[in-house]
Amino acid sequence: MTILAILLGLVALGGVAYALLPAMIGDEAKVDTRLKSIADKQSSGAAKQEKDAARRKQIASALDTGQAKRKSKQSLEARIGQAGLTMTRSQYFLFSAVAGLLLGVLVLIMSGNFFIGVMAGIIGCVGIPSWYLSFNRNKRLNKFSNDFAGAIDVIVRGIKAGLPLGDCIRIVGSEAPEPLAGEFRGMVEVQQMGMTVTEAVERLAERIPTPEANFFAIVITIQQKTGGNLSEALGNLSRVLRDRKKMKQKIKAMSTEATASAGIIASLPFIVGTLVYITSPAYISLLWSTSTGNVVMLCSAFWMACGVFVMRKMINFDF
Repeated sequence: MTILAILLGLVALGGVAYALLPAMIGDEAKVDTRLKSIADKQSSGAAKQEKDAARRKQIASALDTGQAKRKSKQSLEARIGQAGLTMTRSQYFLFSAVAGLLLGVLVLIMSGNFFIGVMAGIIGCVGIPSWYLSFNRNKRLNKFSNDFAGAIDVIVRGIKAGLPLGDCIRIVGSEAPEPLAGEFRGMVEVQQMGMTVTEAVERLAERIPTPEANFFAIVITIQQKTGGNLSEALGNLSRVLRDRKKMKQKIKAMSTEATASAGIIASLPFIVGTLVYITSPAYISLLWSTSTGNVVMLCSAFWMACGVFVMRKMINFDF
């Protein structure tokens, strides 16, 4: 009986061990599997963070490069092309000489003072052509920026429909308004000459030195190098450009009062001088008929230019 009891006890202990040990071993295996999966997730997360950091560094480097290109001094031919004009360098200099000569002769006839006529000629030769070129350039670049988000939307819809990027650019070049269509047609032409899409968009950012064109070139360049969903990236870019446009319009609306005040203050001396000349021409004609009056006019013009420059800096918001 004693031997039987011992055998039964051993069988009972073996049953308990058989029931508990697999569960314990299974729990340890589950714990090991869980820890291994957590370690794998952490390593994959660290790799993803490193990849994201490298991507952000690449984007920041591309942005710095684009800003350096925009800030670098551009040639006269590049500025003429950005203004949408077809004149050459020699024609521009000829236009400058004619403008300075006409303004100098006109002021000389009106004032009768040779010194004032020469100063007016210099101003006409340097200032009028430069202002005309800058006015047309800024007007063209602003129109390009205003229509650019819509062009990107066309490219996004074309890519989602299955068209290649080159065909989407060709559609924008044929259907978009100017100057957007001309620039995209230029991209198509350089691609037909053997350039890649990346080189074409980089040339676009050089010809159109705006943040919008630079962002577009960066998105296309990074997508061509690293891959990814191009339609999603361009869709995000389109939303960013539209938000920038809304912010620009909001800033313009908020600064309208300051702009109007600056215009009124800058025009007051000319308005008052004209009214005084109409009512009392002999009284104000001393300014250009005497040497003292000439000095007073030059000093007044200098301080007036300083005031206009300061007011322009106060109302010119860069973002």
